Amino acid sequence: RRINAVASGFLTKNSRSRDSIKILNWGLRKFDTVLVAKKGEALETFKVWLGRNNKVEVTADKNIYLTVPKRKKSTIKAFVEYNSPIKAPVNKGDNLGKLYVYINDELIDEANILANESIKKANIFSRILTSFNYLVWGDV
Repeated sequence: RRINAVASGFLTKNSRSRDSIKILNWGLRKFDTVLVAKKGEALETFKVWLGRNNKVEVTADKNIYLTVPKRKKSTIKAFVEYNSPIKAPVNKGDNLGKLYVYINDELIDEANILANESIKKANIFSRILTSFNYLVWGDV
């Protein structure tokens, strides 16, 4: 992170330098940059219905960094919204949902959630068996 200080109206160079250093130190002490989501890094796993694998790893489509006061770090909340379960087949890069980032219940940023891997459909016998189990036992 970078912090720039621009100051004018001082009588001497030394007073300008001292006050600029105070401002920079204040910025470094009181604020922090938080990584909420990193592009390409696994964020969560979603359930896949009738796929060869039962789960798919997902990632955000962009990096999300927030610079916030240190006392407000605990107020950052990230929510993932998607329709569950995801139907197979799933291709790498498919848009599966949205990531919403809030600070104090105020929407700050959002990103698309993308599949991090490809999941093919299960064979016909597995799909029939899974569907039958679902009908008999429910979602267990």
